[in-house]
Formats: sequence, structure tokens, C-alpha cells
Amino acid sequence: MSSEKIIPIVKTDDPERDFAAEACQAKEPYALMVLGDSMAPEFAEGDVIVIDPEGMAKDGAFVIAWHNEEYIFRQLRIADGKWYIAAVNPSYPTQELSGADAVKGVIIQKKMPGGHKNRKNYA
Repeated sequence: MSSEKIIPIVKTDDPERDFAAEACQAKEPYALMVLGDSMAPEFAEGDVIVIDPEGMAKDGAFVIAWHNEEYIFRQLRIADGKWYIAAVNPSYPTQELSGADAVKGVIIQKKMPGGHKNRKNYA
């Protein structure tokens, strides 16, 4: 048996595939930087959030969801069996999700600029 590793060559301009998501292992947490003011004042632009793709999505959790052909950072709301995403900033509308499968990860921590003590855990 050969110990050579085969690395496939894959065309990356296929709009049906999310190559960035495929590059990460499904169970590994990852970090993103907050952009914009939709989640203010809880999350400010420049905060770094840590997402657990296997986290428990429950009412009130902050999540990353796939909605309208893009990933979006919002707070999850569940009412009458329907799933919604809501911005903390009331200037942005609450939107209905297709269901639980639209949630792609749960925010477990945020890190604000500054020292290592400037963080908050959510899980």
C-alpha cells in the first residue's frame, strides 16, 4: 500500500458548491469578524466571533444561517414551530428561515479588541 497522498484538483468557480465551507471540517469551530451594525449593541463591528458548527440551535442563540443565498449572522427566534432570524439592531427586519437546516453554526464566544480578558462566552 502506498503512503502517497492524492490531492484532487477541483474547479472552484462552480456556483453550486461552497468551497470555503468544504475546506473546514464540519465539527471544528471557526472564527469570523463582525461587519456592520446589524447586531449592535451586543456585537460591534470588528468583534471576532467563534462559531461551533455542531452547537445546539435554540431560541435566543446567536447563529450563522444560510438565508437568501448568503450566510448571515443573527439571533435565532423560534415561535409557533417556525424559525426566524432577527438582528439585535431594530433597524433590520426579522426574517423567516426555511427551518433548522438553515442554521449552520452557533456563536459560542466573542472577542472584543483589546486584552485577552475582553471576551464573552455564549455556550
